[in-house]
Amino acid sequence: MSSADGDILVSLNRGHEPTNQFVRLIRQSLHQNFPDVTYWFASADIVSQVLNFGLPAPIDVQITGADIGANTAIANELARKVRAIAGAVDVRVAEPNDTPELDIDADRTKASILGISQEQISDSLLDALSGSFQTKPNYWVDPKNGVSYFINGQIPQYQIDSLDALRNLPILGSDTGSLQILGNMANITRSETSPVFDHYNIRPVVNIYANVDGKDLGYVSDQISHLVQEARSNLPRGSFIDVRGQVVTMHESFSGLGLGLIASVILIYLLMVVNFHSWIDPLIIITALPCALAGIIWMLFITGTTLSVPALMGAIMCMGVATANSVLVVTFANEQLQQHGDSYQAALQAGYIRIRPVLMTALAMVIGMVPMALGLGDGGEQNAPLGRAVIGGLLFATGGTLIFVPSVFLSFRRKRKEERPFESEPAQQTA
Repeated sequence: MSSADGDILVSLNRGHEPTNQFVRLIRQSLHQNFPDVTYWFASADIVSQVLNFGLPAPIDVQITGADIGANTAIANELARKVRAIAGAVDVRVAEPNDTPELDIDADRTKASILGISQEQISDSLLDALSGSFQTKPNYWVDPKNGVSYFINGQIPQYQIDSLDALRNLPILGSDTGSLQILGNMANITRSETSPVFDHYNIRPVVNIYANVDGKDLGYVSDQISHLVQEARSNLPRGSFIDVRGQVVTMHESFSGLGLGLIASVILIYLLMVVNFHSWIDPLIIITALPCALAGIIWMLFITGTTLSVPALMGAIMCMGVATANSVLVVTFANEQLQQHGDSYQAALQAGYIRIRPVLMTALAMVIGMVPMALGLGDGGEQNAPLGRAVIGGLLFATGGTLIFVPSVFLSFRRKRKEERPFESEPAQQTA
């Protein structure tokens, strides 16, 4: 446990990443025993740190502008509202303005009468509180080994434990030769300040960091976005508010993969149009894809898995396998239709005879994805959504390929047969 700038950073070293339940217990204990202490849990794994782009939390609400006081007040109010959101934890303002400080206002007129300059007052304070290394660096060379050691002179901290002790601090360097104290030439007052000053693109910034626990990042970010929209109307002139961090990466990734999923279905359809020289057969084939999407949603729901980038990657993978099995069934159905001319028997034989290769292909993929779906091993939970999405999609797509696709084939081919105009047989030529 280490302390810096009045905040406490708790470091957990247990040989592996702490579980969510363990973190909740620690957070609850800190809240009960230290209600006035600011604490948070930093990202424990390198994947989250990379996705956060170096930020200490996945959600970063930044208020930029020159009016730091007004921006800080808005940030404190916004942080209070964010803490009320279910799933938002470790909410804090990274640049608080309530850190106590002592302002020493030296009276230059009195100091000059006593033969002391402003520089001498500052040097005496620095020597007493921080050490002589800031004003008069001094080194001592050990004659035995020839190594230079830094010498720092400082008043022991326990001797300056009150305002009276600070007022009685001696000021050295008077021209009159008399010893003066700080209280004779300076006023000491209490005030509050910010221990941290950050900038983003040169402009001063106030950051509100928030983590997520018990809810998905999308839900919490949507709730925070509503609060950010309300806070925009209260910003002073020249100030701006934005949401950055892993949220931006999530939205960009979801948009890209969502478009990729739609594009994959369209490209599969167009490619099959070229191969089959037909617009109807590819349309029959891709009717298995909605079943695959339903299976993906069902599997993610029953396993309590949130929609993520690996889950969308698994959905794209599932589209290819589902299409391949559907192609197998429709191709065989067309062959049977050309041989017997009965669309019902063709659809029935395609679903019955092709059940073995379809099941073999789907089961091989499903069984191979089971270890990944269980999330076994270190970091296995990162790829578990991919395996679960593939398993759920293939389970539903296999049923749709063997039952729903032949039914669609039957309806399309029967309709085309009924609409086909009557063609009379050509008359035989007589000798």
